[in-house]
Amino acid sequence: MSTARLAPADRLLLVVSIGVPLIGLALFFLYPLGTIAVRSLTATDGSIGLANYAAVLSNPGIGAATWNSLVLSAATTAICLVLGFAIAYTLQRTRLRGRGLVTVALALPMLAPSLVQGLGILFILGRNGLVHKWTGLPVDAYGFTGLLISDVFYALPQAVLILQAALRHSDARYYDAAQVMGAGRWRQFFDITLPNARFGLLSAGFVVFTVTITDFGNAAVIGGNFRVLATEIYAQVSGQMNFGMGAVVGILLLLPTLVAVAIERVATQRQFGGGSESAIPVPPDSVRARDLPLGILVHGAALSIILVVATVVFASFVRLWPYNLSLTLKNYDITIAGGYRPLWTTLEVSLVAAGLGVALLFLLAFGMKRLPPALAKLAYLAAVLPVGVPGMVLGLSYVFAFNLGDNLLGILYGGSLLIALCNFYHYHSQGFLTMMTGMRTVPPALEEAISCLGGGLGAVLRDAVLPFIATTAVSVFFFLFMRSMVTLSAVIFLITPRLSVAAVSVMRLDEAGFVSQAAAFSTCIIITVLAAMMAMRVALNWASRRRA
Repeated sequence: MSTARLAPADRLLLVVSIGVPLIGLALFFLYPLGTIAVRSLTATDGSIGLANYAAVLSNPGIGAATWNSLVLSAATTAICLVLGFAIAYTLQRTRLRGRGLVTVALALPMLAPSLVQGLGILFILGRNGLVHKWTGLPVDAYGFTGLLISDVFYALPQAVLILQAALRHSDARYYDAAQVMGAGRWRQFFDITLPNARFGLLSAGFVVFTVTITDFGNAAVIGGNFRVLATEIYAQVSGQMNFGMGAVVGILLLLPTLVAVAIERVATQRQFGGGSESAIPVPPDSVRARDLPLGILVHGAALSIILVVATVVFASFVRLWPYNLSLTLKNYDITIAGGYRPLWTTLEVSLVAAGLGVALLFLLAFGMKRLPPALAKLAYLAAVLPVGVPGMVLGLSYVFAFNLGDNLLGILYGGSLLIALCNFYHYHSQGFLTMMTGMRTVPPALEEAISCLGGGLGAVLRDAVLPFIATTAVSVFFFLFMRSMVTLSAVIFLITPRLSVAAVSVMRLDEAGFVSQAAAFSTCIIITVLAAMMAMRVALNWASRRRA
């Protein structure tokens, strides 16, 4: 439908559909990022220059934190690629028994803040952990080793999902031809499986690298004296009130992330853009010599993840960890760190982020489908830009942009709405890409039929788009809700003495030495997100029936 032939009401609807989401991106993403760039160039005396960058380069602590972050991220990426590929291959190509157990284990790290993995590692391998209590061995999980284990558990599920998708696009005919030519299983693996999955491996590697180098939760709980860039930003801003240095460190954290995201996007396009729609899926088979060691490895990794999270849940019912393991509910009687008020605030923030996010993303996807190709490409670029910005950098940019008395938008600072907006734009790209995928399922013929019968853009929206996009909208709503419930890095700078969120309360309880109460609060978050997942299933079934 040409925009020139639109009725005035339909033209207004199109302008609103495009204009409102893009204005939101300009105000709550592009503008804050501009302020952090300006602040990095502003010295303490107000002059503009590179003094902050020079101070950072001459600071040995920040140099060490940068090196630590790169080493930790590289090590985590290497382990996650090897282990993730083994798990993905086992799930996709073998007849693994107990597949449901592995699926549950891979979902658990996504149900809680990243710091829960670090908390579980401390309960097991810390100075007062179970291993030390039962064996007397002088184990100490603080530092690089503990942080590496917790980061692997946190990032592994995302690597497995990407690698499974890569293996799913293989064509069985290549393997049939190789078998006819006499190639054995190892030859098929190295000549067909690995080359076909190379872009998936590259994509998974850069996703894991990005997740690790930008994570704050695990580093805050289990990092100890092992400084990384995420904790260095927090120390510069919250500890020393050195906003200029914090802005520079934020830029340093942003650069490798942008490079990683750019390479990941190219890898994703190469992996899935060249796949044949007529490809025949490779059926799983059974080879005992291969499946037995793979099954032991996969189930071992799954049980390890379950053990870490289950230990946190168990510790929430323990009277005094690890000396008195008798069960009690007193840890759930939390009165410090704001009690349960941060949990209710997080629920409110998550609902607002999800509801507002779905509305804006739907309008943007609906409007973009009707834009000329050149304008649609520009809007698409703006919509996917947030994926390359770490949560801590976005949160810090909100401080610079909105914590100003003479700024009209400053009235948002210190309120739950600003935290909701930060969470939404943190995950804007993922939600937008999902919404665009759903928008492509709307049959163009149905839209044309409604237009030919005299229906305007509003009728197309009501009768063609909404019935087909409903399931996607439900998925995006719960995705934004669940990510907003567990995020920490994006909001750590936006909390105030009167306003906090659940993930920050877990961190504060752990820092104060109330580890069992921190476990109890983490369990409450996990239960809330699990309830949201079950509600999502019900909502998806309802939306599917309505569409049918």
